[in-house]
Amino acid sequence: MTYLEVINNVLRRLREPTVSDITENTYSTMVGDFVNDAKKFCEDSWDWSALRNTLTVTTSSGVFNYVLVGSQNKIKILDALNDTKNWFLTYQTQHWFNDKYLVQSPEEGSPRYYTFNGVDSNGDTQIDLYPKPNAVETLRFNVVKREGDLSANTDDLLIPSMPVIHLSIAFLSRERGETGGTTTQEYFTLANKYLQDAIALDAQKHPEETIWYTP
Repeated sequence: MTYLEVINNVLRRLREPTVSDITENTYSTMVGDFVNDAKKFCEDSWDWSALRNTLTVTTSSGVFNYVLVGSQNKIKILDALNDTKNWFLTYQTQHWFNDKYLVQSPEEGSPRYYTFNGVDSNGDTQIDLYPKPNAVETLRFNVVKREGDLSANTDDLLIPSMPVIHLSIAFLSRERGETGGTTTQEYFTLANKYLQDAIALDAQKHPEETIWYTP
């Protein structure tokens, strides 16, 4: 569903005229802001299948710091692997990396470990690798990548639309103070039910992620 379609779905449920452009009037622009608020809330509630992606890094000899291009500091790494050597990379702490690079003399070879190291000038997540790469190799990072704000009429909402629509209505009903029959609390309860159902449906694709193990 596009950004414009989501906004018009919200407007109809609030008994407001639909629009042909998200900035057609002050109210539709405000609805767009609340839609993005609701989208972010719903995106952060679960690691949605639709937001799962793979980011690729190609190493260079002697370079240990790399950028996950397009991540925009909104990712969760599910797993990482050295696709050239066919092994998984293991996360280590920044303190561990400081010891290897600043206290000791770092080894060179095929990377086996990674850690996070801030963001670059574009806002993308940076990682450090160890051992320091000494060849060209391909690394794959399987991630959950949250979207930025929707802005254009044709921008697609990737996650399920119903929780976003109904949470937007709840936000707007609280802002306007009346909706003509349904209380704001009822709207929030309905939005929460849509979100729970959407998560339950998506979770069956990854049942291992909903199982808690006691060590």
